Amino acid sequence: MFDNLSDRFADLFKKLRGHGTLSEQNIQEALRSVRVALLEADVHLSVVRSFVERVRERAVGVEVVGSLTPGQQVIKVVYDELVQLMGSANERLNLAAQPPAVVLMVGLQGSGKTTTTAKLAKRLLEKDRKKSLLVSLDVYRPAAIDQLATVAKQAGADVFPSQSQQNPRDIARQALLAAQRGGYDVLLLDTAGRLHIDEALMTELADVQRLVNPVEVLLVADAMTGQDAVTVAQQFDQRLNITGVILTKSDGDARGGAALSIRHVTGKPIKFLGVGEKLEGLEPFHPDRLASRILGMGDVLTLVETAMENVQMADALKMQETLTKGHFDLNDFLAQMRQVKKLGSVGDLVAMIPGLSQAVKGQDMGVVDQQLKRVEAMILSMTMGERRKPELLNASRKKRIARGSGTSVQDINTMLKQFATTRDMMKRFGKLGQSGLKGLMRGGLGALAKLMPNDSRHPSGRR
Repeated sequence: MFDNLSDRFADLFKKLRGHGTLSEQNIQEALRSVRVALLEADVHLSVVRSFVERVRERAVGVEVVGSLTPGQQVIKVVYDELVQLMGSANERLNLAAQPPAVVLMVGLQGSGKTTTTAKLAKRLLEKDRKKSLLVSLDVYRPAAIDQLATVAKQAGADVFPSQSQQNPRDIARQALLAAQRGGYDVLLLDTAGRLHIDEALMTELADVQRLVNPVEVLLVADAMTGQDAVTVAQQFDQRLNITGVILTKSDGDARGGAALSIRHVTGKPIKFLGVGEKLEGLEPFHPDRLASRILGMGDVLTLVETAMENVQMADALKMQETLTKGHFDLNDFLAQMRQVKKLGSVGDLVAMIPGLSQAVKGQDMGVVDQQLKRVEAMILSMTMGERRKPELLNASRKKRIARGSGTSVQDINTMLKQFATTRDMMKRFGKLGQSGLKGLMRGGLGALAKLMPNDSRHPSGRR
């Protein structure tokens, strides 16, 4: 998300950093570029006007013009205003209610409500240890009830049975009683949608809302629809007083206009971003981290959190022991790649590392993901002895491995060079001392941050 906007900001800031001082004329020219960039990103017109005006007020003052580093100060002003625009801080779900806390999931048909409901149940179970009961109120769409049952099972959540001939209001009332009697922490109601908003839909949703008195009314909106998502949010909010928004398909939205507009237009926070089809793909919406990504400054906090969630401690300790002993073979190389794959796609990881997205601009990250799979196939086509001692790989062995992995001898030679480079680097990390991997994180990443140009660091001074 925000690929195009990030590129435009990167070009703009590069020009600004070329000036030793900035005049009001320089800033006005920059603001015109910002306005165009936001409009191209499908940001709501009222949001663009307000945002540009706030940046102008701060930028033409002593805060920027009188600064010794005016280019960086403009970046900081834009960063601060982006954060403010999207809501300042992450807003968690409000589940402070006598159990079960009721969450009403609403939205248009095709926005991804059913999958998102299961994603939320999975997250509540794994992150908050809260047991959810799910129920489908969609008695109109064929197989909607069965779809919820399927994804709920995958999420490890229970489902209250409903039938297509029932009235959604009756289903909601019965599900609430079942959740109370069953000792559930949360009741998630997956409501019906339409291709467009109509009076029958809104009346039904309003009736259900009065019956179950939800603590959260979450609008599930498709990020790919841009300003249409903002309009939908306004209309649902007028009738239901929504408490928050979940933007789905955010990984497929290169513009990001909905994410930048919804909070300003509706006053309601975006609470989660839906990413991909997997049930793990539901991320808390952090305005400060997203603003950092938009400006090409990475998102190290999310990267570290993702690593902590996906890298098993036993694997980390095993790698620490391997590094300490100075031994690193192709089995370790394969294990390392698999750990990286758990963190997400290469494109996602690149966006989280400060300065790297611009360094690899124009490169197809999907090709890199495919290459990781090819390397895995090569190593799996080797014997255990060859993995432990790569020096055994002569010409005939390489030909056999190439046939088994569907690659070429040249591919294998390239992979072995990459392995040799990684092994040398790992040997150096292994000499960090008794602190092992902790030393790597403190010394290695700390040293890396010092090597980065000043403008690639966090605008507020944080790394």
